[in-house]
Amino acid sequence: MIQEPRQLTLRKSFPRPTKAQIDAFRDVPTGFVCDAMDGQGALSSEIKAIGDGRDIKCHAVGPAIVADNGPAGILGTMGALHMLEAGDIVVAAVHGHKNCSASGDQFMGMLKNKGAAGFVTDGEMRDYDGIVEVGLPAWCTGLSPNSPYATGPAWVGFGAVVGGVRIESGDLIVADVNGVVVVPFPKIDHVIAKLAEVKALEDALEAKVKSGFCTMAAIEEMLSDGRAVLVDD
Repeated sequence: MIQEPRQLTLRKSFPRPTKAQIDAFRDVPTGFVCDAMDGQGALSSEIKAIGDGRDIKCHAVGPAIVADNGPAGILGTMGALHMLEAGDIVVAAVHGHKNCSASGDQFMGMLKNKGAAGFVTDGEMRDYDGIVEVGLPAWCTGLSPNSPYATGPAWVGFGAVVGGVRIESGDLIVADVNGVVVVPFPKIDHVIAKLAEVKALEDALEAKVKSGFCTMAAIEEMLSDGRAVLVDD
């Protein structure tokens, strides 16, 4: 490049979901949220609850504040700490970089002190025992003791591709032990409206299964109209 970019760019204002919109997703399983978005919305399954949720209750709902760090970077995440509002979920994008931590226990402690609801990264983390002691829900791709660098360039308050999904600051994050789901800001009300229908269908099916239901009507229909056939070998 002819001109080097600024080390850090912070975007102060971006659309945020209301408290009522956030509350509509509290205690809602991520699977229900995906079903309300035609089966989509989850980040790559490489991004998991830290420790598979054994030692921390990993469930979080809140607006994303995206820190686009670049590989092995942490400057954007530092900027997100400066910018975040209570209840935000910091999404630290390191472009899937491996063998380097995107955050450790002390930084997680600072995020918790500032009021963050959770932390999501497409990289690794370190200081597992300390993170458990802090207790802030976190999702990552694994563990690495290697340290990141605060050199930039980095951007906060914009967007990034994380786990194969484009996340914009202000999108709603719903995360639990099954994974991380992104509800795009413009679709929040539409998804809320569909959640009631999804829950009703799930509750009805659960009641049937507990009563002994074990029939796949769609398969029986395919066999009866010739779309499927039974063979002996």
